Amino acid sequence: MAHQAELDLVEVAPGANPPVCRIMNFGKFLYERTKKEKEARKAQTKIEIKEIRLRPKTNEHHRGFKTRDARRWLEEGMKVKVTIRFRGREITYPEIALEDLREIAQELSDIGIVEQKPDLEGRNMSMVIAPTRGTGKKPKTSTSSTNQADKNIEDMDIEDDVLDDVDDDFDDDIADDESNSIENLPSKI
Repeated sequence: MAHQAELDLVEVAPGANPPVCRIMNFGKFLYERTKKEKEARKAQTKIEIKEIRLRPKTNEHHRGFKTRDARRWLEEGMKVKVTIRFRGREITYPEIALEDLREIAQELSDIGIVEQKPDLEGRNMSMVIAPTRGTGKKPKTSTSSTNQADKNIEDMDIEDDVLDDVDDDFDDDIADDESNSIENLPSKI
């Protein structure tokens, strides 16, 4: 039948009992399948995460242009990760970094919402800001999304146990430093 119709005999379900075959134009079938796969890939949205890195001592001007970059990325539909890295004993004052993160979240609250609240991981404190509904050029912000963003900013608090962990780590470091002081060195030097 396939030779008479000048088409191909294609085994569709080899595992079935009996195996299922179909008479079709196999070249056309492959073309349509690849075309559907390309359309499916075009329809997918790939979320890209951009990052801005700051320090607790970063001045207003530097933070301002980093925030402008974050605003541009949010308008393009990308997520933004804001990371503040502590060096040395800066880690003993995480509330300074938390205040910086709050200010950045407040500045970007018209086009983004806090997706991941500030979290202290090692010597980094970071949060993730996602664009408000819709990706692409300037998403529309409604009063409900603005209110949600304000609520997220108000809820941004580091848990007390995280701050206690920072204090405990600092106390351990001081204890280690005291054990290595000059008084504890052996008498033969």
